[in-house]
Amino acid sequence: MTYPVLIIIDMQRGMSSPLAGERNNPSAEGEIARLLKAWRALAAPIVHVRHISRTPGSPFWPGQPDVEFQPELSPVETEHVVEKNVPDAFINTGLERWLHVRGFNTVAIVGVSTNNSVEATARTSGNLGFQTYVVSDATFAFAKTDFAGIYRTADEVHAMALANLQGEYATVVLSDELKNILAGSVN
Repeated sequence: MTYPVLIIIDMQRGMSSPLAGERNNPSAEGEIARLLKAWRALAAPIVHVRHISRTPGSPFWPGQPDVEFQPELSPVETEHVVEKNVPDAFINTGLERWLHVRGFNTVAIVGVSTNNSVEATARTSGNLGFQTYVVSDATFAFAKTDFAGIYRTADEVHAMALANLQGEYATVVLSDELKNILAGSVN
């Protein structure tokens, strides 16, 4: 039986810090934890992605406390870990090869931030031909000023990123829908 691969993006300590900025979806970590528990119960494939910054002084610079995984979402020994230096988890990481070698063709992406690493990874995943799901209630974004200088709330940024992905690169679902997809893989 082939299960979708759960790809958890950048759930590092620094992402939960108030210094990261105004964000939406405060229950995202709880949804990710529920999905992680469901995947682990079936021994379904899980990939944890961690951003390692190339910028000295960044909270995600190697050795900084904020670069570590959030304790409740940390990988266990049997789960694959990918370290990336750019938003896209497929670039220079071997993730595509890891998926292909194991015969995986469906991925479900959760994590942060919706308009950055989640969107970049989902676009590449779709372009590479993987059936790609993005879980809207298990992702979140931060508020941002747009190119025209207009302040956009975290909800607006999140919604636009999901709209960018829906249909062309991925199928946007809720956590419960994804759990139903996982359950369908079992039958």
